[in-house]
Amino acid sequence: MDFSLLLRRITIDPAICHGKPIIRGLRYPVESILEYLAAGDTIEDILAEFSDLESEDILACLAFAAQAIKTKSVYVYPIAA
Repeated sequence: MDFSLLLRRITIDPAICHGKPIIRGLRYPVESILEYLAAGDTIEDILAEFSDLESEDILACLAFAAQAIKTKSVYVYPIAA
């Protein structure tokens, strides 16, 4: 699927979720979906929990994260021994 089509699903509205990137104007922050995926939930798990989301919404979150990493520096702090 085309990244630009996926990214159209991600919106930012200062009046919703304090301006955080969300899915299709709904109150599902991209950050939350990425946290579910990072915790081991599958796309199917997320879709079962949130019936108004579509698989393309989850892919859009991943596309948004990939785009964000390309445009910003990220520093990972080492874990203290």
